Amino acid sequence: MRSLALGFFCLLCCNAARPERRHPKLIPAKGQNDTIIKNNTAENTCKAMPLDFAFVIDSSRSIQPKDYEKVKTFIINLLQFLDVGPNATRVGLLQYGSVVQPEFSLNSYTTKAEVEEAVRNMKHLATGTMTGLAIQYTMEVALTEEQGARPISLQIPRIAVIVTDGRPQDTVEEIAAQAKQAGIQIFAIGVGRVEMNTLKAIGSEPHSEHVHLVANFSQIETLTSVFKSKLCGGKDMCKVVEHQCQHICVSSPASYRCKCRKGFTLNPDGKTCKADDTCAVVDHGCDHICVNLAEGYECRCRPGYELTIDLKKCNRIDFCDLGNHGCEHNCVSLPGSYICSCKKGYILNSDGKTCSKIDHCADGNHGCEQEFMNTETSCVCKCSNGYTLRSDGKTCKKVDPCADGTHGCEQESVSTGDSCVCRCRKGFTLRPDGKTCRKVDPCADGTHGCEQESVNTGDSCVCRCRKGFTLRPDGKTCRKTDHCADGNHGCEQESMNTDDSCVCKCRAGYTLRADGKTCQSVDLCQTLDHGCEHLCVSTADSYICKCYEGFLLAGDGKGCEKPGCHDGVMDLVFVIDGSKSLGPANFERVKQWVNSIVDSLDISRTGTHVGLIQFSTKVHTEFTLGQHMTAQDVKRAVARMQYMGRGSMTGSALRHMFQFGFSEKEGARSNIPRVCVVFTDGRSQDDVSEWATKAKNAGVTIYALGVGKAIEQELREIASEPAEMHLYYAEDFEKMGEITKKLKSRICNDKPADENMCRCESLIVFQNQVTEKLKNLAQSNILLLLFALFPPQW
Repeated sequence: MRSLALGFFCLLCCNAARPERRHPKLIPAKGQNDTIIKNNTAENTCKAMPLDFAFVIDSSRSIQPKDYEKVKTFIINLLQFLDVGPNATRVGLLQYGSVVQPEFSLNSYTTKAEVEEAVRNMKHLATGTMTGLAIQYTMEVALTEEQGARPISLQIPRIAVIVTDGRPQDTVEEIAAQAKQAGIQIFAIGVGRVEMNTLKAIGSEPHSEHVHLVANFSQIETLTSVFKSKLCGGKDMCKVVEHQCQHICVSSPASYRCKCRKGFTLNPDGKTCKADDTCAVVDHGCDHICVNLAEGYECRCRPGYELTIDLKKCNRIDFCDLGNHGCEHNCVSLPGSYICSCKKGYILNSDGKTCSKIDHCADGNHGCEQEFMNTETSCVCKCSNGYTLRSDGKTCKKVDPCADGTHGCEQESVSTGDSCVCRCRKGFTLRPDGKTCRKVDPCADGTHGCEQESVNTGDSCVCRCRKGFTLRPDGKTCRKTDHCADGNHGCEQESMNTDDSCVCKCRAGYTLRADGKTCQSVDLCQTLDHGCEHLCVSTADSYICKCYEGFLLAGDGKGCEKPGCHDGVMDLVFVIDGSKSLGPANFERVKQWVNSIVDSLDISRTGTHVGLIQFSTKVHTEFTLGQHMTAQDVKRAVARMQYMGRGSMTGSALRHMFQFGFSEKEGARSNIPRVCVVFTDGRSQDDVSEWATKAKNAGVTIYALGVGKAIEQELREIASEPAEMHLYYAEDFEKMGEITKKLKSRICNDKPADENMCRCESLIVFQNQVTEKLKNLAQSNILLLLFALFPPQW
């Protein structure tokens, strides 16, 4: 036998020394009829995915020496199809009998030749058959990172090929299930007397791909081609089967496995995932409740408590201190709630909040005809609007507000119960002074739609045309005599009727030739004073202006300007929600958002000034309008701002803004537009309408920004009109970027009009310009639109 092995080794060496190209050969192994596929080219090595590959070989006494050599031959033949290397497929091998004997690990060898040599040098154990023990060793040792397996995060399949020839002397079902649950793909090869149920318990699903049984060791070589197709890049099983993986499907040779996303663990069914119970395995330190999250955990408190700044301990909430108790007199805090109490001499009303004095009217003996009122010492009667109390102090009589004749109405007066109003007779309308009347002019409202002239007939408005025109059947528009109507004008493009003839004209971008009929194209950019600041681009019948890169076209369609808001001057005050519902992380996002708005402003001593107010249960001015004169100083002040983290008193913040934020003491300037940006993420604990209305009536333009649980009705009460231009909302903080650009654009573009435009002289010039334009318009629908937009004030 030794001489035969020596001869085989020499034959291998001779073949390796020959330089010429060879085709794969079948060479006898150990003098037997088995064959080893000798690979002298790269053609047999398949380009499959990298694998961590472990052979688990039955070396029990029931296997004859010649059959043991056939198993080694089978292993070497399989190696020919693997791309062995540290960055490709790593191969390890263990054999087992009564004990497990590792031959070499995944990181022992880096070339195929070294692995083949180690396989040839294996010695037969010839002991028992502890298959379950071998599977356990494979899972716990052989296919681990310590033995050379790559991290699971790289998703490199872990493969085990188990070869056995008899009944295991230990149990395999449970340990095989654990190995497959751990992500190991098992191929089970049985020879001879092995029960198929045992092989199915060992092999992975589907069994048709992972379980193989041959009659004897001479037939084991028939599986070589089967494994070649499995290991050499078959189908992507995740794409061709209905894997039912809840999170992630990972393909491997002839199979697939399910895995879970971070923070989840695969259930025993191998398909579904459950969230990790982080709270159960870490020292979370939560004072009350630990709640699992996808990325870890968070601490929460029981009702009546709130989380402290360390996000672990809980403090009892002083519900009275939140400021939303509504108690008229006194608030008494209780565990988990509060109650209201009254001062001495008062009793608590049924609403549990307000207090009342002793009611002298409660016994019902007051005798009042209409209404009564409790005073400190007695019950007195009073009357409803439009009535006055008689001398008996009990009954009421109706008041006629018009009876004294001081109403001053020119035509008629009408008593409405509590006041006297004037009205006019038919054919007249009340003037704005509410006293005098003027005759109704049916043409005055500008809705007549007449193209040229309108005439008041007393009870209606009729249209008429100027000399040389006649009224069309629509009773509105006028037409001249049409010299072009017969179609004999011969114009190539367009024709135009004049007072005494039909003349030809060309569309924009063309000019009339000398024949007065045909047209030729012109380059308007070369022939017109286009007025474009940067570039003029001719089109088919006109031209457009464009700007160099980095500039934007101005509103006049000709000039170019840098993007931003650097031509606007305003006093801008941010009112920022610092309530506990926001959270520290989102508060930092809000600070970044404020600074992004600041970056778009021209902040200087003569430009825009910025102030900021933060509110929670209390209101605090972070910095005033007159405090910082550069954008850098403003942004540093915003970055230093500390999170309050209590209640949400938005109404108090609006009052503070109105009373102090735009005061001269805090740097507000006269005759400079005043803008306020209010940010909140939830419902206010007090009323917002009163102070928002006062600020808007005082000339402050308010933008309301809501995120998450912000209430739309509150945002509308805060925002200036129209709401669609001053109200912005995002579902969460991730989407705040969507409204930032809109807000920047609106703040930059929504500038108050020049006060001079409100002067009478400007209004008269404007009306004269509009009247002159109207004379040149010929389309009735344009006239209707202009009269609707600019009704004359004659």
